[in-house]
Amino acid sequence: MSKIIAMAGKGGVGKTTVSALVARYFAKNEKTPLLAIDADPNSNLGETLGLEISKTVGDIREDFMKDPQGVPSGMDKTLYLEMLMNQVLIEQDSFDLLVMGRQEGQGCYCMVNNILNRFAEELESNYQYLLVDNEAGMEHLSRRTTGKVDMLLMVTDYALRGLRAVGRINEMLSDLKLEVLNKGLIVNRAPEKLSDAFLAETEQIGVPIICTIPDDAALLEFDMERKSLMDLDSDSPAVMAVDHMMSRVKEIIV
Repeated sequence: MSKIIAMAGKGGVGKTTVSALVARYFAKNEKTPLLAIDADPNSNLGETLGLEISKTVGDIREDFMKDPQGVPSGMDKTLYLEMLMNQVLIEQDSFDLLVMGRQEGQGCYCMVNNILNRFAEELESNYQYLLVDNEAGMEHLSRRTTGKVDMLLMVTDYALRGLRAVGRINEMLSDLKLEVLNKGLIVNRAPEKLSDAFLAETEQIGVPIICTIPDDAALLEFDMERKSLMDLDSDSPAVMAVDHMMSRVKEIIV
């Protein structure tokens, strides 16, 4: 059974950057096989990992809905969709990436979604670890039939708006019918000392701070130059913070 680590948080807090740094930790420490899933419709995880994304699961779904009869002669629809899913899986030496892509358009997607979701869960069973970069509403996780998350990492920047978004996500969990075994809060772009007001709000939410990531100039430099965060130096403050966090997370979810 895969160990599932999921990210959540509002847009702009650095969730995808943190996801890429977690993927880097697994790759550099040979904690593989890892499947990374970019479940945010604003798909940027591939870019932060230095990968070009040509097609997504959402593209497969939309193409099929436009022409449901376009299945090659003699091929079952399920097998056809599974074949297309295999084609959008990006395989690397240290991890694989599946990009979910766009949200649904108009029409009934039940049949195709059921097939795609079932195949995705069968695919996930081949990996020791699963890393999911979610949208704020966590729709991808809510659709899973297994409904289990070993560690939910909720990301905020050093702002009460981001922190309150984490609070709303935390309150929403019971409605998603997810079994979340462990939760932790990541404060991105954090100062050396968190203010009393920020800590008080954190305590009210009830999710423990598991990591503070300081401002790291290298992250901006890599973003501007479109370089993969896989190539960040091991002494990068952000890398060191996430590596330290992940060594703890691994012990928790064993």
